[in-house]
Amino acid sequence: MHSGSRVIGVHLKKLRQRVDISAEEERAIRGLVSETREAPADDVLVRAGDQLNVSLLLLEGWLARAKDLAGGERQMTELHVAGDFPDLHGFTLKRLDHDVLTLSPCKLGVVPHERIMELTNKYPRLTRVYWLMTNIDAAIHREWTLCLGQRTAIARMAHLFCELYLRLQVVGLTNGDSYDFPLNQREVSECLGLTVVHVNRTIQELRRRGIIELTREKVTILDRDALEGVAEFDPSYLYLDKRQL
Repeated sequence: MHSGSRVIGVHLKKLRQRVDISAEEERAIRGLVSETREAPADDVLVRAGDQLNVSLLLLEGWLARAKDLAGGERQMTELHVAGDFPDLHGFTLKRLDHDVLTLSPCKLGVVPHERIMELTNKYPRLTRVYWLMTNIDAAIHREWTLCLGQRTAIARMAHLFCELYLRLQVVGLTNGDSYDFPLNQREVSECLGLTVVHVNRTIQELRRRGIIELTREKVTILDRDALEGVAEFDPSYLYLDKRQL
C-alpha cells in the first residue's frame, strides 16, 4: 500500500470532462487518498449494512453495485470503471443498502471520511462538483431502470455497450472503437435482467447484424450508428458537457 496522490489522474479526467478544476483544487483532490489497495476479481469490497468510515476511489479495473435475493439471484444496478467514486454516498449514509464487488482485479484509493469532511468545509465548490457526480450516478440508475423495465433484450445490451464506450472514452480507456470488457455472460445477465442463454443469443444477433464483435474481454463496435439506433441511445443522461459550478 502507498499514497494515492500521484495515481488519481484518471479520476481528474472524469471531473474535467464536466467542470474546470484549478491547480489548488487538484492538490486538494489528490490529498483525499490516504493509501491505495489492490483487490482480486470476485471480491466483495463493501457489504450491505457495514458501517463505513472510508469511501473507495476506483483507479484501475471494474466494479459493480449489486443487490442479492435470499435465493442467490443477483441484480447489478450499475457498473463502475476507472475514475469513478462508486461509494462516495457512503460518506453521508454511513452504510450501504447494496454490495460493492470487483469484476476484475482492481486498484483502489482509500478516502477516509474525515478527509471528505475537510474538503467540503474548505472547498465548497468541490462539494458541488462531487454532488454533480453523485447526481450523474443517479441518472445512470434511472436509465438502467428504464432498460430493465421497458427495453427489449437487444436494446438493453446495445445500450450498455454504448454507455460504457462513452464512459471509458472520457477517461482515455478506449482504443479506437474498442474497449476492454472483463464481464462474463453470467455477469452480463445480472446487469441486464436476462438469462445467460438469452444473453448469448442476443450477443450472437448483434454479431450477425455486423454491429459489434465481442471477443475474450474486448468489445469492438463495428457500426456505431446501428448500435445507437438499436439502443435508442441518447447520451444526455451522462451530462458530458462542461458547466459552471
